[in-house]
Amino acid sequence: MDTAVRALGDAVRRQELAGFLRNRRERITPEQVGLPVAGRRRTPGLRREEVAQLAGVGVTWYTWLEQGRDIKASEQVLGAIAGTLRLDPYERSHLFALAGAPEPMVQKDCAAVSPAIHAILAKLDPFPAVVQNARTDILAFNRGYNWLMDVDGLPFEERNSLLQCFTNPAWRSRIQDWSDRMPASVAEFRAQMADHVAEPAWKMLVKRLRQESVEFEALWTQHEVQPMRNQTKRFLHPVAGPLHFEFTYLWFGQRSSVRVTTYTPADEQTAATLAAHLSC
Repeated sequence: MDTAVRALGDAVRRQELAGFLRNRRERITPEQVGLPVAGRRRTPGLRREEVAQLAGVGVTWYTWLEQGRDIKASEQVLGAIAGTLRLDPYERSHLFALAGAPEPMVQKDCAAVSPAIHAILAKLDPFPAVVQNARTDILAFNRGYNWLMDVDGLPFEERNSLLQCFTNPAWRSRIQDWSDRMPASVAEFRAQMADHVAEPAWKMLVKRLRQESVEFEALWTQHEVQPMRNQTKRFLHPVAGPLHFEFTYLWFGQRSSVRVTTYTPADEQTAATLAAHLSC
């Protein structure tokens, strides 16, 4: 790669990192990290010096990082910053990627999903169930959902259902009525993005989808929006054949964007197929 092109790419990456850090710093309140609130604050969220103090790094160094300067950050320091800013596993991966640092393998487990939720997912088996955030990242799933969609076969950083629907032929082939369902999926995603329009991870996902899928580009430019609704889905499993599910969204809390989606057999044939293929 040409040196000038590489230098330009590094500069763009550093600016993305700077914007990402500022955005995440501004969404964390002092109360969330146990800091006292003294007087009026001119900016939302934490101050730079507060992040530096909590992460155990120098204020000047952290300021340079937010300014997009050409400095290197160790995995240990990036981990401390990620913890201070309360990044979820996908945001943490994004931070490490923008900083040009390899992410420790231990972070591949999704710590954002509690053991209680994992226990619920296991109890729902063989009914498929998956945990996702508003961006449609797959945070956790049970054996039934893995059998249905083969999530284990995807790299961790590619586990986003909207991305797979539009860029992965194998994933797409399992979804019956794909062309009828995708307009609603894009409209739901656009509605969810209204609260995240300035976030780099969302913008990067949309940019990639628009570049890699002409179908997504056509739907995105229509600017349709709609709320998420419980409905039915039909699948075509490569071994088990047609499957028909009623699926239900269950949000973690009143203001949470993380949800469990459960897939309940909509007919006796689907129920029997699950029992036959996923019996212990």
